[in-house]
Amino acid sequence: MLVQQHTIKHPVSISGIGLHTGSISTMTFKPAPENYGIRFRRIDLGGSPEVPADVDHVVDISRGTTIEVGEARIHTVEHVMAALVGLQVDNVLIELDANEPPVGDGSAKPYVDVLLKAGFEKQNAPKDYLIIDQTVHYHNEEKKVDIVALPTDDYRITVMVDYNNPALGSQHTGLFNLEKEFVEEFAPCRTFCFLHEIEVLHSQGLIRGGNLDNAIVIVDRDLGDAEIKRISTKLGIKDAVILGSSGVLNNRPLHFPNEPARHKLLDVMGDLALIGVPLKAQILAARPGHASNIEFARMVRKLYQQKKLIRRYQHERKEGVVFDINAIKKILPHRYPFLLIDKIIEFQMDEKIVGVKNVTANEPFFEGHFPGRPVMPGVLILEGMGQTGGILLLNGIENPGDKLVFFMAINNAKFRKPVLPGDQLVFELTMVSRKSRICQMKGLAFVDGTLVAEAELLASIVPRAEGPQEAAGGNGGQPNPLSRSTPTMN
Repeated sequence: MLVQQHTIKHPVSISGIGLHTGSISTMTFKPAPENYGIRFRRIDLGGSPEVPADVDHVVDISRGTTIEVGEARIHTVEHVMAALVGLQVDNVLIELDANEPPVGDGSAKPYVDVLLKAGFEKQNAPKDYLIIDQTVHYHNEEKKVDIVALPTDDYRITVMVDYNNPALGSQHTGLFNLEKEFVEEFAPCRTFCFLHEIEVLHSQGLIRGGNLDNAIVIVDRDLGDAEIKRISTKLGIKDAVILGSSGVLNNRPLHFPNEPARHKLLDVMGDLALIGVPLKAQILAARPGHASNIEFARMVRKLYQQKKLIRRYQHERKEGVVFDINAIKKILPHRYPFLLIDKIIEFQMDEKIVGVKNVTANEPFFEGHFPGRPVMPGVLILEGMGQTGGILLLNGIENPGDKLVFFMAINNAKFRKPVLPGDQLVFELTMVSRKSRICQMKGLAFVDGTLVAEAELLASIVPRAEGPQEAAGGNGGQPNPLSRSTPTMN
């Protein structure tokens, strides 16, 4: 696989009708700088707004993948994205003068052909691969869908489809080498649907640009001549329509015996491109569809964002450690004697964090709490919880060095067992809710697996310039009963 980032050498365009909207459009691929990624630009709208091609901007998955920012919406991006992934293009601006790319023949080949004409240019920046080093599994029991990402040193996809329909049956396919297989064996594979779906899709406002030249229609029921004519008239199909004997409407020849499965693999490639970075992973997908692909892509993108966040602070890889004390000091403003966590051993972004505090006999608070019988103050156990929870709030904070987290409330605090010199405190914080700047977390503290303390923490993220009253919702300079706040992170 290519190591350096790539863009295209020259702008290239393609025109045609959109599959679902029926809009006539011209799409132009343009070179883009390093680390730009893939973005769509709606030049038909005021201000020419751009939409980044990632799962954070997916708004609809009705028989295709739609992304949007504000009023700028782009339908059915998956075939375009598959072409870019298959050709390993990292940075490109895609201009559109309508709301959907031209469908071409229903495959990725029209886009591949124009991109090959444009040529490719190697850039100086390295590719930011997401290397899957742990199993990621998506399962949908209702639809019998499973998608798994497994560790490998390359990019591979295996797909199985089974629609419980004798007209199609079970099919499988696999791509194991992008450079050797994609252009010839997968890019030409066309989109498809079943005959019984056509009227339903049309009534839902879809396939307005669909015809027998840009989609394979699989015959899964018998129709009389009158019924065929009625459907053809309703859908505006002017060509002669016959059920044929091959299982495909009008007996259109398939490019491959398993072309539907290969097209599903193409869809998986395009949807997973919305993770936003190239993958090194083995993808196994059973009965995938756009909805499941996007849910899986969200899971993997979250993993990428988490890894990226960890790399920002933890430069030395240590077994069993997510953030060591040096990383913690980059994140939190606290210093001796008030830094009350030594390391973070588990971090699930926006969900859960586990921190460790080694309680030694040299802790300064033991001198006075209590002489002759040292016990860690309960309020400091809560402070250690709060500091651990503060790190959990890292995601989504721009310029964290300019922010503080203030306690707004501590509810249902319970101390079940004293913490003594020599104990190792393990703080486990779970996100309960997060709305704007207000966060609620459940905190537990353990020693040797025994629960020693628990509490519910309510916190607010504020700029350093704001004081505790603003953080807790103070009004008119009057003290707020919740404004006895302790900063827990920067």
